[in-house]
Amino acid sequence: MKAKITINTLDIIGNIDPRIYGSFIEHLGRAVYGGIYEPSHESADDMGFRKDVMELVKSLNVPVVRYPGGNFVSGYNWEDGIGDRSKRPRKLELAWNSIETNEIGIDEFQEWAKRAGAEIIMAVNLGTRGADEARNLVEYCNLETDTYYAELRRKNGFEKPFGIKLWCLGNEMDGDWQIGHKTPQEYARLACETAKLMKMTDPTIKLVACGSSGPAMPTFGEWEQTVLRECYDHVDFISLHSYYGNPENDTADYLASSMDMDKFIIDTAHICDEIKAEKKSDKDIMLSFDEWNIWFHSNEQDKQIEHWQIAPPLLEDIFNFEDALVAGCLLITLLRHCDRVKIACLAQLVNVIAPIMTETGGRLWKQTIYYPFLHCSVNGRGKALNTVCECGSYDTAKHCNVSYIECIATMNGNDLTLFAVNRSADESCELELSGFEGYELVSHTVLADDDMKRFNSADDPDAVSPVQQEIREKVSLAPRSWNMLKFTMK
Repeated sequence: MKAKITINTLDIIGNIDPRIYGSFIEHLGRAVYGGIYEPSHESADDMGFRKDVMELVKSLNVPVVRYPGGNFVSGYNWEDGIGDRSKRPRKLELAWNSIETNEIGIDEFQEWAKRAGAEIIMAVNLGTRGADEARNLVEYCNLETDTYYAELRRKNGFEKPFGIKLWCLGNEMDGDWQIGHKTPQEYARLACETAKLMKMTDPTIKLVACGSSGPAMPTFGEWEQTVLRECYDHVDFISLHSYYGNPENDTADYLASSMDMDKFIIDTAHICDEIKAEKKSDKDIMLSFDEWNIWFHSNEQDKQIEHWQIAPPLLEDIFNFEDALVAGCLLITLLRHCDRVKIACLAQLVNVIAPIMTETGGRLWKQTIYYPFLHCSVNGRGKALNTVCECGSYDTAKHCNVSYIECIATMNGNDLTLFAVNRSADESCELELSGFEGYELVSHTVLADDDMKRFNSADDPDAVSPVQQEIREKVSLAPRSWNMLKFTMK
């Protein structure tokens, strides 16, 4: 099989916002307790954070982390997670049928984020609470005034504000599973008034309004239109959430999942622009794809988890090699839309459908999806180039004209990086590269495996891991492989 990939270094899609490589920590399962935080672990630092986890997080170069949810936030009282730990309440956590000890809250998490080199995207509860609690949280986190909540932060030991600049106005309020689920009209009014109070408190913050929890939601489209008509002047982003899976065990179709993400982004951007025109506004609403990942492996086992435990092992998908290929295609899709998608969060970061897994009290390892995310986050900075690929395609039960090669090129200074997935099950693909004149291929990193279901574990952490391919005159992509090709100017 052959493919021609054409670029022009002057044909730029847009600047890649580093926040496109964000992630997510929710008070769910073992993401916090037993994940980032385990004071009894041999690697724990002075605050109880696992240093071995921290090192892997830092290696991913994650610029922003969304917190504290997720479904969790829609029933959360932020005041439960501040101040004297010995006085914090243990509460029923209704979103995930667990017990929340509140040992970790914003006081501690902001310090973890600093140590991880990440900023926080803070979500406020618009399920059981509203504008008043949200504006109070903004004051607590961001203000230096001599007023109640800023003084309360100082009393709790934090003289300087946390300086959180990105905020989510609730979570998935379109979903009937959500605590405090709202109609489009109900959410739009609440989000608008909450946004106004939050920006009155701190005019420097940016706000993300809830969009649809997926393109299959019955209110998709109507939801975005209603919310933006009400909130347009007061918000900066609208969110998209979507998860992908392979419950039918149809690998060829599963590898086409990024086509669904692509359409979701295009359709949502189109709605934003319709409302912009309707309002005769000069402002563009940008997209925050602040939950995306693969999620289906753990669905059945989670049904067996006993309720009302502390940090039960929920959503602990063990990702295999085909999941890594899908994650790579999804990352390429986000990069292809970097002119509009300015924030994206891989959901989540540790243990819960995550690139990093731990044993409570024990080892940790990198899941297969860790590698495409690592390669893109570290090397996919700068600008994304319009990348044209001429190659064959295939059809599946759900998708038509699926390109065998999914790819995107990025440019950062004198360096070019080409990310590419070969979806073909049995054919390698020889590349003809056009527009790369003046650049020299210096490395070709490949993630490939004959067994699509192979996975990493604590006992076999490198079962699926990237290798460096020998540089040859003809560049070839192995069947069903993830590839990162790095070029530098001659």
